[in-house]
Amino acid sequence: MHQADPRKLVQDAQAGGYAVGAFNMHSDETAQALVRAAEIAEAPVFLQVGRAIVPHMGLKAAYELTRRAAEESDAEVVIHLDHGPWDEVFEAIKLGFTSIMYDGAHLPLDENIRTTKQVVQVAHSFGIPVEAELGTIPDAGEDVDWSAYYTKVDEAQRFVEETGVDWLAVSAGIVHGVVPDLPPQPLDLQRVEQIREATGLPLVLHGMSGVAPDDVQGAIKAGVHKFNADTDLRHAFRAGLESVFAQGDRQLEEALGEGRARMIDATVEKMREYGVAGRASSATAGSAR
Repeated sequence: MHQADPRKLVQDAQAGGYAVGAFNMHSDETAQALVRAAEIAEAPVFLQVGRAIVPHMGLKAAYELTRRAAEESDAEVVIHLDHGPWDEVFEAIKLGFTSIMYDGAHLPLDENIRTTKQVVQVAHSFGIPVEAELGTIPDAGEDVDWSAYYTKVDEAQRFVEETGVDWLAVSAGIVHGVVPDLPPQPLDLQRVEQIREATGLPLVLHGMSGVAPDDVQGAIKAGVHKFNADTDLRHAFRAGLESVFAQGDRQLEEALGEGRARMIDATVEKMREYGVAGRASSATAGSAR
């Protein structure tokens, strides 16, 4: 395992005009798929332990599973806590996570600032960068009044100044999940650019499944250099399972293997779309020789 410096990955993406991909694991096979995709695409990757897997098996077991997949590879990886609540953040630091997202977006602004600042102080004392979220990201299919969800530029500026976070995840028209046959909500890229200018930070967008390619490239130009995507990759894995079981009774391992193979392909496609393919330090060093 090449344990990458998360700050450097995002700084390099900012300097190079691309975005690094951050993807959630859900099992051995999905963690393996993400690592294998990073190898094939020669791309660094954030392996995210998130809000679905932790209730299922606990943070410690999920971290150990992810670390095991990473250790079996030379891929350039960061093991990142995604949407961590207060107690989980400190458990993650003790376990050895090298990147943290503390999610206080559901709290009133003052409380979000206060608790995020405390997380930053502790995490930074261990050299760990912190991502936080401001604004609210709805689930796909909700009837949304976007004016109540978007990140406000003035609040983002205050939040960053008072907390000292390293990266800010913003709400600008993205949703968690994908509704089949429903066109994606266009991103408010002007708002993203205004937040970038007001805060001076590399920004993060969650919920990048189903986002139109033009908006992906527009978001990068506007200042987003870490993209989180999950649903598209889970759907690829599920399609692999279903294709095997559609043939009749099959061994579970055969279905899991096909799911893994399809998720590898879907992840490599994301990495190429984000411009991070070929950006691993080993690939860069090889091209320089």
